[in-house]
Amino acid sequence: MKFTLRQLAIFAATARTGSISRAAELSAISQSAASSSLAEFERQFDIQLFDRVGRSLRLNELGERLLPRAMELLDRADDIEALLHGRAGFGTLDIGATLTIGNYLATLIGAEFLQRHPDARIRLEVHNTATIVQQVAGFDLDLGLIEGRSQHPDLVTAPWLDDELVVFCAPTHPMAQRRVATADELLGQPWILREIGSGTRETLDQATRHFEGRLDVRLELEHTEAIKRAVESGLGIGCISRMALREAFRRGSLVAIETPSLDLRRRFHFLWHRQKFQTAGMKAFLDLCREMTAGARRSDEIELSYIP
Repeated sequence: MKFTLRQLAIFAATARTGSISRAAELSAISQSAASSSLAEFERQFDIQLFDRVGRSLRLNELGERLLPRAMELLDRADDIEALLHGRAGFGTLDIGATLTIGNYLATLIGAEFLQRHPDARIRLEVHNTATIVQQVAGFDLDLGLIEGRSQHPDLVTAPWLDDELVVFCAPTHPMAQRRVATADELLGQPWILREIGSGTRETLDQATRHFEGRLDVRLELEHTEAIKRAVESGLGIGCISRMALREAFRRGSLVAIETPSLDLRRRFHFLWHRQKFQTAGMKAFLDLCREMTAGARRSDEIELSYIP
């Protein structure tokens, strides 16, 4: 075999960062050593894996085909090394979650996982669906937990849990008395919504596609708690997951508005790269996600007393 695991690791780090210097930092070697390793790798097979654009490196077609195979081999090598060293732990898991899942489920599941597996480590990133899909596709994350949908050809999407969005307003809002709204009434209201690219916004946009008009979006925010505060202050009406509103509805600080004209049902999904080696840690985390939400028909019915 002409290539080494170190060469593959340098190649993969360069591909993920677009920079030799950053790849060297991640690999704990000098920049000259990283550059020499990559150059020797390409020279051995008389190939080019990157297009040089100024000071940055971009994968060419061959490099894009090689990256998933290299990542799978490196993951397997890490698994073999852990076995040979007698390490029973799962190492570090890089998990990405969209906002609702990240704030209301993933942290709790992660805490339980670490209680059961004290040698493990978790790095949790919370972004919108579009960003999580991109990071899983680029091997920056081991697993994604998303609220939206993914059509990325390189990713596997597995169903997890049903969820439902709900339109809501402040108790002082005129709609709070009737607690139901028609399509025309919804079009006439100012809205406080998640940003385009989020699973929540995608679900609402899909549900309102048949409306003869566009929603009046007054404010776009990236965080559900900020949306709740803005709606409480009377700036407009909002639409987020029922799970994120359970405590506010219980306190009466926000009021649900029934919307017969909208289908706001959706599903949470697991996401991983089709060519990524599934480690024991990944499988254990997926199993725990399913275990801790078992028996719930919908996210807001999960019988976990510590979810607000």
